[in-house]
Amino acid sequence: MLALAACGTGADSRDDGDGSSTAGVPGLAPHEYLPGLESHPHVPEGAGSAPVVVMIPGGSWQSANPSGLEPLAEALAADGVVAVPVTIRASADDVVYPTPVEDVLCALADGAATAREAGIDPDRLVLLGHSSGAHLSAVATLAADRFSPDCEDPVVAPDAFIGLAGPYDIRQFADAADALFAAPVDEAPGEWDAANPVIHADLRPEVPVLLLHGEADDVVPVSFTTDFGTALEAAGHPTTVRVLTDEDHETVYAAETAARPVVDWLESLP
Repeated sequence: MLALAACGTGADSRDDGDGSSTAGVPGLAPHEYLPGLESHPHVPEGAGSAPVVVMIPGGSWQSANPSGLEPLAEALAADGVVAVPVTIRASADDVVYPTPVEDVLCALADGAATAREAGIDPDRLVLLGHSSGAHLSAVATLAADRFSPDCEDPVVAPDAFIGLAGPYDIRQFADAADALFAAPVDEAPGEWDAANPVIHADLRPEVPVLLLHGEADDVVPVSFTTDFGTALEAAGHPTTVRVLTDEDHETVYAAETAARPVVDWLESLP
C-alpha cells in the first residue's frame, strides 16, 4: 500500500508550562471549531481585509496533524494572509466519507468567522490542502453544495482552491484511499465516484485553482496533479499548475517552497 505522509509531527501548539498556548498569533489562540477539532489561526497585523486560507493536512486519510503546516501559515500571515491550519477527523477517529469533507467545510466556516471576529473582512475564502488533504479540499471546493455539514458557524463555499501534491483521482490510488471509505471501490463505486474530484471538475467552473507538485515526489506521482489540472482547465476553471524542480512530497509544503507561489497567485486573482 502506498502511504501518504502526514504534514508533520509534534504537538499542535506549544505549551509554556503554565497551560497557556503560544501557537499562532499572540492574542488569537487556537480554539475548537468542532468538539475535539482545533483551528490554529495566524492573522496578519493591521489588515482590514485579507484572503482567508484554511489549511488541511495530509495523512493518508488515516490521520490529520496540521503541525507541519505551521511554518507555511506563519509565512503566509507575514504576507497579509489569514492562514489557518486545522485538524479534521480521519479513519483513526473511526469516521469515513463524507465526514472528513464535512469537517473541511466546517473549518472553512470557522476561518471566515474567526477573521471577522479579529476585525478582518475576508476578501476571498480559500482551501489549501496537502496530499490527502488536497484531495478532500478539492472535493469540498467543487461539490460544496452537495454536503450538509453540521457546523458551529454559517457554512460558506470556497472561493478558490490550492492543492499541494494531491492524489486526486482516488480510483488510481485505491490502496491508500480505501481508508476514507466504509467499503472498497468494487463494493461502493458510486460513493468513490462522488468523492473523486476529477469526475467533478466541471462543477463550479468559476473557481480558480492553483496546483503545486514536486518533480521529485516519489509518493504521489506528478501525473495526478497534471491530469487534474487538464480536467479543470477543460471545464473552464482558471487553473495554474506548477511542477517544482527538486521538491518532493514533503518539501512541497515547506514555507520556503510554497509561500511565495501561493501569495503571488492570490495577489494575481481578480
